[in-house]
Order: sequence, then structure tokens, then C-alpha cells
Amino acid sequence: MIALQSKNLQRVRCGVLTVEIEHVDVETLEKLELQGVDCQPKASTIRIIQDKYLQKVHFSQHDIPLPEFMQIDDLEGAKRAGDLFGYPLMIKSKRLAYDGRGNAVAKSEDELSSAVTALGGFDRGLYVEKWAPFVKELAVIVARGRDNSILCYPAVETIHKENICHIVKAPANMSWKIRELATDIASRAVSSLEGAGVFAVELFLTKDDQILLNEVAPRPHNSGHHTIESCYTSQYEQHLRAVVGLPLGDPSMKTPAAIMYNLLGEDEGEPGFHLAHQLIARALCIPGATVHWYDKPEMRKQRKMGHITIVGPSVGNVEKLLDSMLNEESSESQSAVAPRVGIVMGSDSDLPVMKDAAKVLNMFGVPNEVRIVSAHRTPELMYSYALSARERGIQVIIAGAGGAAHLPGMVAALTPLPVIGVPVRASTLDGVDSLLSIVQMPRGVPVATVAVNNATNAGLLAVRMLSVCDADLLSRMSQYQEDTRNEVLTKAEKLQKDGWESYLNP
Repeated sequence: MIALQSKNLQRVRCGVLTVEIEHVDVETLEKLELQGVDCQPKASTIRIIQDKYLQKVHFSQHDIPLPEFMQIDDLEGAKRAGDLFGYPLMIKSKRLAYDGRGNAVAKSEDELSSAVTALGGFDRGLYVEKWAPFVKELAVIVARGRDNSILCYPAVETIHKENICHIVKAPANMSWKIRELATDIASRAVSSLEGAGVFAVELFLTKDDQILLNEVAPRPHNSGHHTIESCYTSQYEQHLRAVVGLPLGDPSMKTPAAIMYNLLGEDEGEPGFHLAHQLIARALCIPGATVHWYDKPEMRKQRKMGHITIVGPSVGNVEKLLDSMLNEESSESQSAVAPRVGIVMGSDSDLPVMKDAAKVLNMFGVPNEVRIVSAHRTPELMYSYALSARERGIQVIIAGAGGAAHLPGMVAALTPLPVIGVPVRASTLDGVDSLLSIVQMPRGVPVATVAVNNATNAGLLAVRMLSVCDADLLSRMSQYQEDTRNEVLTKAEKLQKDGWESYLNP
């Protein structure tokens, strides 16, 4: 518990008082509020958050979905909870519990006594929660202004190591419906509290797609560290904006994906520092990586000593970069550029046409990959490719096919990414069959279709799609248009000057 020196605060003019951790003397906060000190968030909120059992009671009264819970005062009460909720049973301390401390799991009634003892006994104040069969742990950073306005950062997935947050993936890989549900629950939870600031709402996603609130922290949080590099407004700037009454900043991500890795102590003392410094050295070779070292003087196992954030074009891409850093892979593999456009075709006989799309992309410096993926002969491969494309960082898919030409439409049905179809001229019907097959997609499954054999335009269209959010590509496309214009004007001038006969027979 951190004690606040109210006498010192009275000697100086304090505009706004906020907290960096909730374990403070809440009675002093309440006294300061009575003396006119502006505390944000309010002391009433800190009092609720400090006691996790009170948290649960408060949020249940505001219809926030939670795991079932109950207070226990003795071993008989714990046994009744076990009979009611079943096992495993989560036993928690009401106060001073964070980073896995203050939690114990009883897998059977025989383990209740040892679990309670590990937490310091019933005198410490305990309660139990029904085990939440979650498939993911999520978190939403919520900003609340002094005018009660609410802004939410994108939901993230948190991965824990020995009950301590270890990795944060932003944004969380889940459906839009689940993201909206998580954001709504986090927003309602924070709206039920008093005061301004940044709040971290930790959540469980269950196997039946329910979202349950785990707990709330009334401050910037480990799950929001990635916002320093990945969002337009970091959680720290946002907290200051909120508590002093400035307009809240944009919480959206300015990069498609980010991953935050906590530097946890792997050993005691100097050996631990040595291991951490080795990892930092590898991180400094990773494109898109930023190291934050907290400069704590003492190294202990599992202590948070810093963190590394990696940003990139997709969650799959930053995960690969993190893996290469942790597995000590070569600098060449770390610097490999992820493809932004996937070019697929049903047969190698389509390659003489589809190569033109790759040439255009290479001319504009757009990383791409070329694959043979047949809708009819390798449907499983097509299915896997289309479903994994977004996670791997692909942003546009160009699909070429002839004859029945099902590949572009099938890929478009499997991925939310834009798909450009290239009808390839086959030996019969002069490509009209493939053109009609691709262009006549049913409503709800769009494929942008170019002319027969015109993979060049497919490549150019992909560049234009990417340039919407890429100033460099937009500039290159403008230059390309200017160059083609000048080329035409040069030819027109030559024709006018030399006449058509000399033009055709130089």
C-alpha cells in the first residue's frame, strides 16, 4: 500500500491528482477530495477497484457479465463453494492481488486447505470464482473524459506466463461481432465508475463466444504498452488528456498489427541481466521493433524489466519476427519482407499471362508472391491459402483462371481481402467463358474483373488499392500516370512532325 502525504499536497498547489497504481491509501484520497483536491479517477472508484470482491459486487449490480463468485470466511464456506461451482475452483485474495499474486487454484476439495494457506489464510479476506473455461484472455483499454465521453482502444489478446502477462497481440484475432461485444462490455464497466482517466478492462472469451469481465485497473496498463508505437494516441498521453480535461485523442491503430513482449527476468542478478541484454541486442536488429528498458536496479526471476514492441503489416508477420528474435534466427530471416499481394493461378499454363502482374508490382516495389493454387485439383490448398492470407500480411489477391475459372470467386468467398480476377484465354471460346465466369459473381461475393489476359491492369489496380493508405505508392502511381501521358504526347508530336508514313517506316 502506498501512503499519500496529504500535508505535502496542501503546501503546494495541486491542479489534478491521479494515480499510477490502485494500491494507495484511499482514505487519504477521500480526505483530499473533501478539501477540494481534484482526484481523477475518484476515490470511490479506487476503493471499489482495490477490493476485487467489491469489484465483482459492483459490476454484477450493473449487469456486467462475470464468472459466478461468492465470499468465503472459513473452510466450510469454501467446501460449499466447491459443491456449488465445481472444480477446479479459483480462490482469490480480495486485496493487493495482481500479476498472478493472490490467486490459487484448488483442483479438488482436498486442495482447498493448502490453497487457502498459500494465500495467507481466511483472515486476509478471500472469495472464490467459478472456473471460467476461457479460450482467450482479452483486454480493452478504455479512456473516459471529464465530460464522461468514452473512447475504446482495439481489443487485444493477452498471453500469460506463470500468471504474468507475457505477450500482447493487437488487435486480437477474433470476429467483428466478438470485438464489438468485448468493447461494449468494457465501455459499460468503465461508465459505471466515477472519474476520468484510462482504465484497463481484462476479459475472458469462452468457447461458446461469451465475454466475461475478469477485473479492471484504473490506470495505464501492461496490455496497453503497445499503444506507444501502434496507436495515434498512446495510453499515457490519453490518461493525461483525460484527467486534465483535454479532448480525448484518437485511440485507433496507425499500424495494422503490433505485438508486445514483456522482458521478464529469466534468472537472478547478473546472469539475468546478461540474458536480457542478449535478447535486446537481437531485438534491435528486428524491423519495426522498439525496446523499452525500465532500468530497474535489481533483476529477479519473472520480474518485469522492460518490454519490446514490434509493429508490422499483420499479426502473422509480427509473430514471425518475434519468433525469429526469440529463436536467435539470422538477420536475413529477420529482415525478410512479407508479401503484400498474392498472385495465384490454377495452372502453370497461366503463368505467361500472370507474370505481367508480378512485373508491375515489382516495378512499384510492392512485395508479392506467386503461387499455383487450383480450385478443382487442389481445393484444400486453395482453402488454406485464402483463409491464411490476411494473417500472413497479404492485402490484395490477384487470381487468374481460364475456362470454368472458379478460382477468383472461390478465393473471394473465403477471404475478406479484395480479390482481382484475371480471365485467362483458353484454347476454346477465346477467353469469353472465363471472363463471364469471373465477372458474373453472385451478390455479396465481389471480384474486381479486368479484361481477358490483362494481368498488367490487375497489377496496377492492386497498386491503386494499396496506395489508398500508402503515400509513397500513391506518389509512384501519379508518376506512372505522368510518364505514360508524356510517352503518348511524345508519340503524338512525332507523328505530327514526321507524318504517318515516316512514323510507320522509320
